[in-house]
Amino acid sequence: MIKRERSALPLPRYVLRKPSPQGIRYYFNIPAWARAQGCPLHNEPLGADYDAAVRRAETVLLPAFDSWRSGGATDAPAREIARAGTLDWLFAEYRADRRFTRLHVQTRRKHEAGFNLIGGYVLKDGERLGAARLPSVTSAVIDALYEKLLTVTETDAAGNVVTRERRTTINDTMRSCRRAWNVVSRRDPGKVPLVNPFARMGLQSSSRVTPTATFEELQSFRAKAIAMGLPSLATTALIAWEWLQRERDIFATFDVGHYRPKERPHAVRVVHSKTGEENWVPLFGDKGAALYPELMAELDAIKRDRIGGLMLTRDWGDRRPWPSWPTPDDADFTHMRRKVKEITRAAGLRDELAFTSFRHGGFTEAADSDLSDAEMRAAGRHKSAKVLPRYAKRTMKQVAEGARKRRAARTKGGNLSESAAPCLSEWSDRDDASA
Repeated sequence: MIKRERSALPLPRYVLRKPSPQGIRYYFNIPAWARAQGCPLHNEPLGADYDAAVRRAETVLLPAFDSWRSGGATDAPAREIARAGTLDWLFAEYRADRRFTRLHVQTRRKHEAGFNLIGGYVLKDGERLGAARLPSVTSAVIDALYEKLLTVTETDAAGNVVTRERRTTINDTMRSCRRAWNVVSRRDPGKVPLVNPFARMGLQSSSRVTPTATFEELQSFRAKAIAMGLPSLATTALIAWEWLQRERDIFATFDVGHYRPKERPHAVRVVHSKTGEENWVPLFGDKGAALYPELMAELDAIKRDRIGGLMLTRDWGDRRPWPSWPTPDDADFTHMRRKVKEITRAAGLRDELAFTSFRHGGFTEAADSDLSDAEMRAAGRHKSAKVLPRYAKRTMKQVAEGARKRRAARTKGGNLSESAAPCLSEWSDRDDASA
């Protein structure tokens, strides 16, 4: 009998799981558009060992695929051939360090993108910055490079040339390089200059704030998504609002076995792969009342019809039946975000709303409901309260509630009733006399 249960462990791009009589097997699957464009790689079975499958995909197959797709622009020099004492060598040394290899796969990809951007930058003499020796990579060089990379010129759909700022991307790039410099400097003292040119750059966060959806906008979005035949996006939006989960985790890791399993029938397992955290969320209160009745009704109905595998179908993409779906990749999520935009426009909602707006809306509702920082960090699995202002936006309700609490504190102390009330009466008498 084919085993239907499927692991929730994250997979690299284009790697999928399939059940077999012997258990779960892993496969590297080239997307159809790449095969149509002549990609020289082929589909490849990766066996039953998860770690071995991920290692081969991350270290061999995906670098080869990215090299073909970019025409060699993403090729990272191997550690053995990188010239010692250069920026390429420093990045290669960091890749070999346990402080890099132990990072989550998505974090490693972000670091790699930053290394490729900085190392691949072509100088005026035609040489790559990655080939430069470390003493020549000074703070002045990096500061000038930061200003050049901060904006990018591109052509929009109408054919107009526009300049776009990419501050968040470049800030992340500089932080990745700063970390690599610090790690290798500690690992190989004497081979790396003591002054880190990527440190103390005074990086300023992007002024762009993620728009926050209201509960009414969430309801309108869900109703329109169902009407357009996209119920998975309606359910996912509610999960993001209630459980503060990202769409990638909802579609790629939320397994049927996570929801009300036999050993925990009154809870759901919520995974946050970005932070490497997970938690069990209770579904019922102390008196047995459902805490998320609308969401639970939808998930209960889905689970009744599902043997195993991922909880939500991707009805915004291919309609191939489980288990032939691969784990969603970046192209899938790009397509999903287009569908979200179609729904928001069809529902007459603000055009700036995105899927992340519902998660931010859930955080803001939590702040409006007077949840403490500790309670919000527990729900979102954040390790520090410093990041909460990004998600829980300030609202007039919070300001008004703060004023109400201050007034209540004065009243409780006897100050308001004993001193303020006579003053109010006196001012009222003056008004009457003047009249």
